[in-house]
Amino acid sequence: MQKTIKLNAQATIPVLGFGTWQLTGNDCVEGVATALSVGYKHIDTADGYGNHKEVRAGIEKAGVKREGFFLTTKLRYPDSYTKEAVRACGERFLTELGTNYIDLLLIHWPNRKVPFAETLNEMNELKKEGKIRAIGVSNFTPHHLDDALAAGVEIVNNQVEVRPTFNQKALREYCATKNISITAYSSLKGGNTELPEVIELSEKYSKTPAQVVLNWVTARGMIAIPKSSHPERIKENLESIDFEMEEADLQKLDNVPQGERTGNPAFSDFNY
Repeated sequence: MQKTIKLNAQATIPVLGFGTWQLTGNDCVEGVATALSVGYKHIDTADGYGNHKEVRAGIEKAGVKREGFFLTTKLRYPDSYTKEAVRACGERFLTELGTNYIDLLLIHWPNRKVPFAETLNEMNELKKEGKIRAIGVSNFTPHHLDDALAAGVEIVNNQVEVRPTFNQKALREYCATKNISITAYSSLKGGNTELPEVIELSEKYSKTPAQVVLNWVTARGMIAIPKSSHPERIKENLESIDFEMEEADLQKLDNVPQGERTGNPAFSDFNY
C-alpha cells in the first residue's frame, strides 16, 4: 500500500507520482503506460506541457480503472485565469484527459494581473460540480499564498522546486501552518545525485542516488513527481518509497549547503 496524504474530504494523494514535463509524443504515451503498469498511482501533467492527449493515450494503454490513480493538471499561464477561461479549461481538460473528474487542479504560475479570487472561486465552482476534487497552486511564495487564501477557497497543495540543495525550508514551514501540502519538482536536478552525502547514503542503503533523494523528499512529508522516459528508471524511481532511512541520515540531507533554483523563467514572480 503506497503512502498517501489526505488533501481534503474528497482527495487523497499518493506521495510518489509520475511527472510528465517535457514528455511528448510516444515517449509520453509509453512513459505514462509504463508508470501505471508498474504501480504508480499518481500522474502529474499540465496544460502548458501540451501533452494531455498523450497522457490520456498512456492511461488507456495501461488499462487502469479511473479510480485506481490520482490525476493532477494545471491551468496554463498566463491566459487561463479569468472566470471564463477557468470554466472553459476545466471542460476541455476533462475531454482531453478522457476523464469525468480531475483529482487536483493547480494554478501553474502566479499571475497577479488577474485577481486570485476570480480564478479560485471559479475553480471552486468546478469542485462543487464534482469536476475537480481539490484545488492547489504552483510556484507560489508565502506572499502569493496570503493573497490567495484571502479569497476563502481551500488551497491544499503548492507544487514548487525542492531538493536537498534547495530545500525551501521557510516556504515548507509556512505551508504546514496553512495545511497546504508540498509537491516537489526538479528534485534530482542541480547535481543532487552527486552530493557526497547522497553517495554515502546510497552505499549504506544499497539504493541508487536518485532513490535516496526521492526518499528524502517523501520522508519529509512531501510529494515527489520524478520524470523519465526509460522503463528501468521509471521502476527505479517508484522503488524509492520501499525503504526507510534513519532520522540522522535524513538530517544529513536537511543540512547540505544550499544552492540556487534551476527553474526561474523570465515571467516568474519569486521576489514577491
